[in-house]
Amino acid sequence: MNETMNPNLGFAHYWAQGDAITHTVAYLLLLMSIASWYYILSKAWASWRIRRSANAVEHFWDAPSMEDAITALSHADTEQVYAPLASHAVEAVSVKANSASLNASVDPGELVTRTLRQQINRVSSRLESGLTLLASVGSTAPFIGLFGTVWGIYHALAAVSASGTIQIDKVAGPVGEALIMTAIGLVVAIPAVLAYNAFTRVNRITLSELDAFAHDLHAHLTTGSRISTRRKKPESNQ
Repeated sequence: MNETMNPNLGFAHYWAQGDAITHTVAYLLLLMSIASWYYILSKAWASWRIRRSANAVEHFWDAPSMEDAITALSHADTEQVYAPLASHAVEAVSVKANSASLNASVDPGELVTRTLRQQINRVSSRLESGLTLLASVGSTAPFIGLFGTVWGIYHALAAVSASGTIQIDKVAGPVGEALIMTAIGLVVAIPAVLAYNAFTRVNRITLSELDAFAHDLHAHLTTGSRISTRRKKPESNQ
């Protein structure tokens, strides 16, 4: 039986026999793979830099002055995630003291709170960029590949039926080729799902640190005291 099988069966043969829809599905999966890997690599690099600079927040309060602390944090914070929080908060206090704008009529604590909230929202938007695409690729790529498989099997069976002779070796080859599309869909989806989960965890840790840092800055700029700059585990809150 092996002698009757076509030795040229494979992706190249499937591609040559495919129609416009088959090619469109393949190109769409390729585009999704390129886009997801671009975000995976770029966000992995950014996440590594963010986590590396997070240690500088622990030493922020060791500086002799707020200016020195902001300068040191800015140099260490290559992604500018933590440093803008402090610099904009200090700037808000300075504007309150020296400006005749509407901010001068706002309570200093409220002004600092609003500034910190705006900066945290800005960082949150940056951290979450690309995650929607990764989630979409992870959830839709397998189904797009499955659609390509179903479409390929349909045409394979139609071609075999039109030939008038239905033999298992004549059906197995085209059907096996069509299954390649499902495999490609999984290859595209699995890295996107894993990356999405990893980046979500990193973002959650980073935003938790930003929230704690913002509380410390607010306390220092409004009362001259400080709560804590160290990360707290959620389990210890009980």
